[in-house]
Amino acid sequence: MSDLLKITAGPFTFDARFERAAAPKTCAAFESRMPYVSKVVHVRWSGEGVWIPLGDYSFGVDYENHTSFPAPGQFILYPGGLSETEILLAYGGVRFASKVGQLAGNHFVTITSNLDKLPELGKLALWEGAQPIRFEKA
Repeated sequence: MSDLLKITAGPFTFDARFERAAAPKTCAAFESRMPYVSKVVHVRWSGEGVWIPLGDYSFGVDYENHTSFPAPGQFILYPGGLSETEILLAYGGVRFASKVGQLAGNHFVTITSNLDKLPELGKLALWEGAQPIRFEKA
């Protein structure tokens, strides 16, 4: 079971890793759905990030390794409850929130290459709209 991932978002490709030690249930739930393909849009409330809105979809996990302040290159999964289920990627300063207030999500994947391209991805999503994203095993 490899921890290494390849993530393609918009025109960019990133190497990444699962954070299995800190979020084993979230990693397993997400991995079981790979390859995972969706779109990212710019966040509304949280600052410099992009997100995958998932409505009432359930990954079947609860909080583990949760944070409201992911660092650039960290993906968090909000399992739902107060707001809709979502996956968020920070590309700059983030205070994870929704219209109901501050939230926390499970940090389960970290990008390990091309971090300098993250702001470009964020600006692309902000000014040109939804960008495709694909998670696959490396």
